[in-house]
Amino acid sequence: MTPLYARHKRTTLAIATAVAAGALLTTGLTTGAASAQTQADTAIAHPAAAPTLLSAAARTSLIQKAQADVAETARRIGLGAKEKLVVKDVVRDADGTVHTRYERTYAGLPVLGGDLVVHTSKAGKAEGVTRATKAAIKVASLKPQITAAKAEKQAVSAAKSLGSAKSTADGARKVIWAGSGTPVLAYETVVGGLQDDGTPNQLHVITDAATGKKLFEYQGIENATGTGKTLYSGTVSLTTTLSGSTYSLADASRGNHKTYNLKHGTSGTGTLFTNTTNTWGTGTASSSSTDVTAAADAAYGAQETWDFYKSTFGRSGIKNDGVGAYSRVHYGSSYVNAFWDDDCFCMTYGDGDGNTHPLTSLDVAGHEMSHGVTANTAGLNYSGESGGLNEATSDIFGTGVEFYAANASDPGDYLIGEKIDINGDGSPLRYMDKPSKDGGSADYWSSSVKNLDVHYSSGVANHFFYLLSEGSGSKTINGVSYNSPTYNGSTVTGIGRAKALQIWYKALTTYFTSTTNYKSARTGTLSAAAALYGSGSTEYNAVAAAWSAVNVS
Repeated sequence: MTPLYARHKRTTLAIATAVAAGALLTTGLTTGAASAQTQADTAIAHPAAAPTLLSAAARTSLIQKAQADVAETARRIGLGAKEKLVVKDVVRDADGTVHTRYERTYAGLPVLGGDLVVHTSKAGKAEGVTRATKAAIKVASLKPQITAAKAEKQAVSAAKSLGSAKSTADGARKVIWAGSGTPVLAYETVVGGLQDDGTPNQLHVITDAATGKKLFEYQGIENATGTGKTLYSGTVSLTTTLSGSTYSLADASRGNHKTYNLKHGTSGTGTLFTNTTNTWGTGTASSSSTDVTAAADAAYGAQETWDFYKSTFGRSGIKNDGVGAYSRVHYGSSYVNAFWDDDCFCMTYGDGDGNTHPLTSLDVAGHEMSHGVTANTAGLNYSGESGGLNEATSDIFGTGVEFYAANASDPGDYLIGEKIDINGDGSPLRYMDKPSKDGGSADYWSSSVKNLDVHYSSGVANHFFYLLSEGSGSKTINGVSYNSPTYNGSTVTGIGRAKALQIWYKALTTYFTSTTNYKSARTGTLSAAAALYGSGSTEYNAVAAAWSAVNVS
């Protein structure tokens, strides 16, 4: 059967800045005439460009300094008098290079699709800017020609036409839409309610404020779908909290992550799992709303994901601010989904068919929570090629979590969702070595990739990552056989998963924007490889070869 994949919620401004693919990355403070390849070749090339772990105080200080300097930064990068910058995040490399991510406003209105990253050397010298759009932000009038009520009504109708139940909207806000073409005054309406499968709905609809034409829409809730029989990670160590004689699934060592029980409800935080002993679950699932096994799996997944990001990239939590998310299990009744929600900053799991198959496997947890990382960094638009890159990012880091955990009951592999058996025949959701083996994913880029569901267009980036990590041809890793082909018949030599992860993470956090497509992703990862290992290095050349092998050149 066709797998039911999922969509994960991101913060309104972060995701709404995402747009149709096509914007080029630039390395100068203003867009120049250099080609994407030339820009990649002249990208920042610091040998010690890996990101450092910032303390909460240091990160806050950098953000405050950047915010205090926004007027001067806006002037230096050529923004107009009506434009202002708002600091979203700051990343500092080991060599002192600082990458500051900004959102933009125009005459006080949010500019959706206007996000950018400014790169500055340790000495304070400007070294480049990566923009979501090259278009100048300017509109003829800030007076809408249609009412907010009309935009809201049209958005609700759009949600209902997509099968969303109980659709409601709280109003439409004025924005500048810079997601595609010439920037225009627009309305953004967020429609709530439920999707047709019971998933919470948050459909964002962008409407032209002059013509009433729908310019863009995307689903803010993104969820990974799967069904399985038994989610079993063996006997693991969990960090819990003891208060008096009661233990709780609260992890103070990882940002105070907590695991809650929704007891088949669909709203609220739920009830914190507590116990009189420090043993959680039985290794098997039951249909009871008090079943603890699902909670143990969820807590373990959150724990391993936190540790993976901190150990691998020096990232302290999803927002890199030391604050933990929380997890909710037993969502709904027989709910065959799991989703990340950036508004509640939480991970939610359904119990699957018959409430006996909770969707709490390790790679699902890593995949879903990585959507939160993407939301709080590049904010890749969940549509077209950028949507495929968004999904692939979660597959890539979910795979990284699985290898990092080194769990004998669930060894690391380049298969996605192999434990949850969504197809009912033991096959995984996706294959990174040859994505087309799932029957729908793309092995290579073509002009039609942008028209695929994002879980299928992700195949191009998944295949790139596998080739960059392991190379082409036949091999066996942790007992799993792979045979990865190439579009151009070339032989690709991998540089190892560890370096491939570093390159992808650096590209995501310092070179990707909401509009990044596959061509721009190639440029961004080459820039990342140059920054980490040097332009012309073995790693840099391997990135170029792996993209060519999936027909991105």
